Amino acid sequence: MNTEEAIGQFRNAYVACREQIGRVMVGQDAIVEGTLTAIFGGGHVLLEGVPGLGKTLLVRTLGEVLNLSFSRVQFTPDLMPADILGTNLVMEFPDGRRGFEFQKGPVFAHLVLADEINRATPKTQSAMLEAMQEKQVTAGGEVRPLPAPFFVLATQNPIDQEGTYPLPEAQLDRFFFKLIVGYPSAAELMEVVTRTTEGGKVVPEKVLDGPDLIALQQLVRQVPIASHVKDYAVRLVMATHPKTETAAPISNQYLRFGSSPRGAQVLLLAGKVRALTQGRFNVSYEDIQVVAAPALRHRLILNFEGEAEGITTDMVVGQILQDVPRDAAVSV
Repeated sequence: MNTEEAIGQFRNAYVACREQIGRVMVGQDAIVEGTLTAIFGGGHVLLEGVPGLGKTLLVRTLGEVLNLSFSRVQFTPDLMPADILGTNLVMEFPDGRRGFEFQKGPVFAHLVLADEINRATPKTQSAMLEAMQEKQVTAGGEVRPLPAPFFVLATQNPIDQEGTYPLPEAQLDRFFFKLIVGYPSAAELMEVVTRTTEGGKVVPEKVLDGPDLIALQQLVRQVPIASHVKDYAVRLVMATHPKTETAAPISNQYLRFGSSPRGAQVLLLAGKVRALTQGRFNVSYEDIQVVAAPALRHRLILNFEGEAEGITTDMVVGQILQDVPRDAAVSV
């Protein structure tokens, strides 16, 4: 398969997924595109918004569009790690013997919906750390690999709502993108209520299966990035590190901690996905800029001054994009 055919195959798969999700979801184009970008980039997604905006519907629809095993975990304060990972149970075998047998939890699926993840206690939240990073689970004294591909699509309520536990920074960093789900427009809300109160349920068609998705993810990693574009992504991340030579002024003023190296990795992978969706086999400066906010917003920690003045991490990322020039060399 030549390059043009590979790009065409990727675009067709992306557009087909987008169209099938659009049959169920109304509006939220940026959220759907961001979720698909993370999926094709091989990462997890954190969707934040108030209840009732369609976050869970989006994830469930994606599970129907992708021919993958799907499981849903409703996070609550009384949820325990074993409820997610699984546990050893005493089983009686046909020959009369008794012994321990591991019963897999809902995390053993290709696509895991962690619904309202910040309503569980930190102990239970941390049960997802190994699964999200190493794609494996250590339970009952054994390491058990998770199915490939493996994705966690988590929803959370804004942290100022009742009964929420903020996710630790180590877990936030494991999410490829953090997407902010906003309210629909009047026209979109009209379409939502029309569909949900008058029409029947729409069942989307399946577009991709596991092997197809893995092949497309491998294609993403083959997209070349010119050294100057890669340098630009690195400089954007370096500019988020306060009290360093490369820090942007706004980082020194409002940030306590900047992005980890995962931020740079996500900028490049997401930039590659966007390039393919635009029909290109190379990454541009614009690709990096478009994905900067969802890739970095959850990796920046505001200091007291930033929180007191109502600064958001999106504001910081936006200013850094203005301050960091495209053509400067990386300071090593």
